[in-house]
Amino acid sequence: MAQLPYPSQKLRSVQVLIRFGLRLLILAGFAAFGSIGFGGSLIALLWMSTVLSAVIAIMRREPPFDATLNHWDETVSYAAICALVRDFN
Repeated sequence: MAQLPYPSQKLRSVQVLIRFGLRLLILAGFAAFGSIGFGGSLIALLWMSTVLSAVIAIMRREPPFDATLNHWDETVSYAAICALVRDFN
């Protein structure tokens, strides 16, 4: 059976954006039911997502400043959103 070639850079970046958006929706859903309030729960979940994305990027040995989006970009995005939510909370 012939294997598919590696996905193009644009396709991989789109997959990362979709994955990021779905994870944010899931995190917001879980934060809505948090006992410490939505803001506090979302901050905790975003912080855990930041650490998890960094660990995954290290395990996969992804380059931090690659031409395509990867887990390092997700790490920075989660950290930025976490800081933004913390400032408004």
